[in-house]
Amino acid sequence: MNSQKETLIKIDEGNEESNKKSEINILCLDLTPFSHLTQFACCTAFVFICYLGYGYYLELIFSAPEIKPVSLYITLVQFLITMLLSYIESVIRNPIKRKVPLRIYAVIAALTLGTMSLSNLALSYLNYPTQLIFKSCKLIPVMIGSIIIMGKRYAFLDYVAAVVMCIGLTMFTIADSKTSSNFNIVGVIVISLALLCDAIIGNVQEKAMKQYQASNNEVVFYSYAIASGYLLAFTGVSGILYDGFIYCAKTPFVIYPNIFLLSVGGYMGLQAVLTLVRISGATIAVTVTTMRKALSIIISFLFFSKPFVFQYVWSGMLVALAIYLNHYSKKNPHYIPESLLSCWTYLNSFNKIAKTRSKIYADTV
Repeated sequence: MNSQKETLIKIDEGNEESNKKSEINILCLDLTPFSHLTQFACCTAFVFICYLGYGYYLELIFSAPEIKPVSLYITLVQFLITMLLSYIESVIRNPIKRKVPLRIYAVIAALTLGTMSLSNLALSYLNYPTQLIFKSCKLIPVMIGSIIIMGKRYAFLDYVAAVVMCIGLTMFTIADSKTSSNFNIVGVIVISLALLCDAIIGNVQEKAMKQYQASNNEVVFYSYAIASGYLLAFTGVSGILYDGFIYCAKTPFVIYPNIFLLSVGGYMGLQAVLTLVRISGATIAVTVTTMRKALSIIISFLFFSKPFVFQYVWSGMLVALAIYLNHYSKKNPHYIPESLLSCWTYLNSFNKIAKTRSKIYADTV
């Protein structure tokens, strides 16, 4: 769900001005008649409430060790509910008309399945705060892939943000490995693979939506519908579908309502973020969601018993700083600190003087 959110933010950022003139709503709640402050307050409240609930139920469901063998069944139910919510929204508001070819949706669905299923599975090996910190660091694989594959060049602050993010991520992982009895290096590998899918899916979704002018709801519906088909086939053949059904049948009135609330929280949170982008811009939206992630980590430590050390705080602050630097770089792509410019000018002038002296000496000899 986070990958969908970040990609759709990019699309909405490009159409910010035109979106401001259209209706402002969150699902069926029309906010158009209200003031900008009221709209912002409603969107922020929705983001915090929905995504905090999403994080709570995500950890509640997937942190249990016995969930590990049937985690894909739980993810299948989550995908089916998300698809159904998207369809219901289309019936109430605007019918879905597919514009993107199915072959592209097949790729998007596979990537959506990868990032969501691996992220959920990672909670069986890592604490939720560590998983959330990793999910916030998509900048690193995106930059590496763009540099290697596309030869893209980044601004100075982007490299600084990547370095700071790596340091914060390493510190957070070390703290988790020292304090958590649930820590497993397999979890780091699994969440890193989810992060890689996250990095790829953003580019694919963005290109498809811009090229075919597809709506947000269309992309969400078809992505989750086809991904559900993949999961249904895989879990059916592997036996996970049967095992998961038997497992959930033991406490159906506990596990299924939890999955439903998880799906609703993620879906409504996504809609609130997109509306927030329309009325306040992507930078404000990212600031709000970053604050929400910080609060999610705090709530995780309060509601779920786990050891706490201050290294979590420092490493989390480094990651937050890196996120801020990355978004500041987008607004100021040519920014370089004055001190570095002065050093560069001094070194450059010193190099010129040295070359001049060498030339004079060579001519003299």
